[in-house]
Amino acid sequence: QVQLVESGGGLVQPGGSLRLSCAASGSIFSINSMGWYRQPPGKERELVAAITNTGSTNYVDSVKGRFTISRDNAKNTVYLQMNSLKPEDTAVYYCNANLRTRGITGFYIYWGQGTQVTVSS
Repeated sequence: QVQLVESGGGLVQPGGSLRLSCAASGSIFSINSMGWYRQPPGKERELVAAITNTGSTNYVDSVKGRFTISRDNAKNTVYLQMNSLKPEDTAVYYCNANLRTRGITGFYIYWGQGTQVTVSS
């Protein structure tokens, strides 16, 4: 069994910052890429940022220059530092990981439960 647990969401004023964390635990053999997605109210889930196990990153255009994704491979944890937040960043943020569990061949996608980020004055 694998669990991804997010933390760090909350209410912040426009222009403020938040740092999200997502820790993967369980019978993990190897983690390939990790990422953050978000789902605004009434909209589809979209990729925000992703990072490979070698540190390569990619971002959706709307967050470039404001958000930074990073990971600690020793802790199986991925972070999302969000600066200069805007009301349109309001969404439920989900982390995911493409990983392989012990005793199972192949990599599969696992998701966290989501954490709410609200940007409002």
